[in-house]
Amino acid sequence: MKTGAGIREHGATVIVAALSTLFAATLILFTGIMTAALDPDLLEASGTFRAVLLMVSGVFIVIALYVGAIVTANTFATIIAGRTRTIALLRLVGATSRRVRSRVAAEGLAMGAIGAAIGWLLALALAFAAVTWGPQLGWLPEGRDYPLFDPLTIGAIGVVVLTTWVAAWAGSRRVGSVSPIAATGAAVELRPDAARGRTARTVWAMILIILGAVLLALGLLLGLLTPLALLVAFFGGLLSFTGIALGAHVIMPPILRLTGKVLGQGPTARLAAANATRFPERSARATIGLVIGVTLVTMFAVALDTYGSMTLMAFDNDPALAAAFDESLAITTAVFTGLVGFSAIIAAVGMVNTLSLSVLQRTRELGLLRALGFTGGQVRRMVIAESAQMTLAALGFGLVLGIFYGWAAAQSLLGSQAGLAWPTIPWPVIAGIVVFGLALAVTAAVAPARRAIRVSPVVALAID
Repeated sequence: MKTGAGIREHGATVIVAALSTLFAATLILFTGIMTAALDPDLLEASGTFRAVLLMVSGVFIVIALYVGAIVTANTFATIIAGRTRTIALLRLVGATSRRVRSRVAAEGLAMGAIGAAIGWLLALALAFAAVTWGPQLGWLPEGRDYPLFDPLTIGAIGVVVLTTWVAAWAGSRRVGSVSPIAATGAAVELRPDAARGRTARTVWAMILIILGAVLLALGLLLGLLTPLALLVAFFGGLLSFTGIALGAHVIMPPILRLTGKVLGQGPTARLAAANATRFPERSARATIGLVIGVTLVTMFAVALDTYGSMTLMAFDNDPALAAAFDESLAITTAVFTGLVGFSAIIAAVGMVNTLSLSVLQRTRELGLLRALGFTGGQVRRMVIAESAQMTLAALGFGLVLGIFYGWAAAQSLLGSQAGLAWPTIPWPVIAGIVVFGLALAVTAAVAPARRAIRVSPVVALAID
């Protein structure tokens, strides 16, 4: 494999590992800094402060790792799709599928280690900047002994590297299905009929979705009796969403077809819409990470806003208390949305990388279009339209899921006190998500579109 191609393939893996480690290590280090900044008497009176902060940080770290693992697995699945012929040749000369998968997983381990090291160093730099300039700017009390290292950050590095290695192994599962005869072909992705034929995966997805839906319904009903119903609803949401992620190859194509109609009926738009649905697995890999990111941000925002609306009903007779609660809730919502938004950035990296790799792997196809008369501008518009279609599908689906999950969380927690209530939608947050999605659609298409129009028809058709 050429070095340039390797860099393009594994760039997202390094970035995702770096972002995940940066996020985890920064939360851990700043928890120690915040603990040191507290008044010693207050800290002694509340000895569990650090433990509580670490628990809250742990939740968001797990979310970031979950999203990062899915993005990494999808990245390696895309890489494997592009290496079909190379893998087939290795199998032809006697390499076993396990040996090839081990080699791919080793690549994941190496890229994860590089990314984790970069993220850890950046986190240390941020902590050093905070304790150096924080007291001077009045953000932190002076004269305190602020920690610049925490052993837990080493554990975060290990978790990120292990997660990347496991995700690379999971993403390379298609190696076993690559036969030596594939070395003579050019197909790198499963066709729609083959994708639908993955019965075991589809069945497991349906089981998880149904089981999760049952638990969600039970949580909503129990929420009218006890706040502990939130635990039931939580597991229902976790199972159902995992089922949706697992069955994305079946769920996303119809949504993509629907959003494809928004692009118009011109030849470029129609070809872009067909490309997005022609290979369901490739489109699912590109969109499901963003669906997860949008769902998480929307869910937390809607849950907190609905929780606030339901709680404020109890403060109707105390305007001062209601105002104080509303201000506190606004700060909490901003902090939580920012923390979860980091996971959305990781998901966005995955979408940009998948689209870029798919264009790189379709060099011959783009060359054929140019040979048939497509201009560079038409090819560019096609790539941008594909990006817009996938972004719209991910945004729409993620917003719907996020609003529902957020309402279910608030309802199951406070249903016993406030009864049945409609979800409260924080429109500024929703508008921010939509703007982020539109910016992502353009950003994701810039580099692939530039690469696509540089394809010479003669050179592209000559690529073996």
